[in-house]
Amino acid sequence: MTQAPSTGHVPGAHMAAELASQPETWEQAAAMVAAGGAAPTAGERVAVVGCGTSWFMAQSYAAARETAGQGVTDAFAASEAAPDALVGRGYDAVVAITRSGTTTEVLELVDRLRGRVRTLGVLGAVGTPFADLVDDVVALPFADERSVVQTRFATTALAYLRAALGQDLAPAADDARAVLGETLPDVLVDAEQYTFLGSGWTVGLAHEAALKMRESSQSWTESYPAMEYRHGPIAIAAPGRVTWGFGAMPAGIDQDTTATGAHFEHRRADPLAELVRVHAVALERARRRGLDPDRPRHLSRSVVLEGS
Repeated sequence: MTQAPSTGHVPGAHMAAELASQPETWEQAAAMVAAGGAAPTAGERVAVVGCGTSWFMAQSYAAARETAGQGVTDAFAASEAAPDALVGRGYDAVVAITRSGTTTEVLELVDRLRGRVRTLGVLGAVGTPFADLVDDVVALPFADERSVVQTRFATTALAYLRAALGQDLAPAADDARAVLGETLPDVLVDAEQYTFLGSGWTVGLAHEAALKMRESSQSWTESYPAMEYRHGPIAIAAPGRVTWGFGAMPAGIDQDTTATGAHFEHRRADPLAELVRVHAVALERARRRGLDPDRPRHLSRSVVLEGS
């Protein structure tokens, strides 16, 4: 499993720097909102699209927006969001999230929506084709990354969108700073398997946590809405394995998990800060395995499809 390091590059160096900067980038994003940054208005019907990590952030925002009473909000993988269907469903706006601005499925979708529905792009890398295809751009270049494995762009995009819902991001930033100063327990770093659970807007975070551990350290991970856990997934819980909850958890799920011998991890920190803790565990786990999450196996910073 060992991955030979490239000359002159310390494995995980980019990821380490980027995950450590997250509290500051969240604060910058919140300041942009306070200064009048673009966002869907309350009452609008909104679709949110993205690929990979951005899709999971779309899921979290969609659930948070509906919970906040801001209007119907649906999340789609960009590859599965048919332009005609989005128009036919009467959405007032489509929010597209992309770190690179070059992901084929996102570019093709927003291009086919031009002039048919208002589009808002949340973007990391400026100077890319994406910015010219959407009606409004939320540019977050300070959150762009060199590591292939995403950390701060994803969380900063979600921080921006949460702030646009009127949420105060200061407690989340404070919790993230506390997380970054902690020593990571071996029970988390050396686990055989991980199951991540969420509820409401944190289901997307659970899916993202599982993806991050897979990408960074080639780990066996799963993710589910928390209430679904006892409908089958708990069957794999066992000693040496971890079940990790984000946000409010159903009553008794901790006891049911620990009864299997598995470790149940759950804290009251802001769930976005808890995702930072997963980032830190993923980085340390990768390093212990001789892997480089800046250059993970079979992955690239952006998926650009040939012939598209």
